[in-house]
Amino acid sequence: MNQAFEVRFTRQAAKDFDKLAPKLRAKVKKLCHEILQNTPFEGKHLVGELQGSYSLRLSYQDRLVYSVDLSNRVVYVERCRTHYGD
Repeated sequence: MNQAFEVRFTRQAAKDFDKLAPKLRAKVKKLCHEILQNTPFEGKHLVGELQGSYSLRLSYQDRLVYSVDLSNRVVYVERCRTHYGD
């Protein structure tokens, strides 16, 4: 069995997380546990400014944006908020 990925939040992602509604915070925790730790490449591969990052949907407008350090088996959650602006 493969070793699970470690999930780390950037400072900005931690701030975003604190601003989310309780239901979305629960969804972030679930995604981290069920997807990011085991199959981080399941998200949508992003292009442009965010090339090299991935995205998972939290709600209609909110996304979890993250990058993967394969050599160290670490997933860095970069944002967990809207991509349409505040």
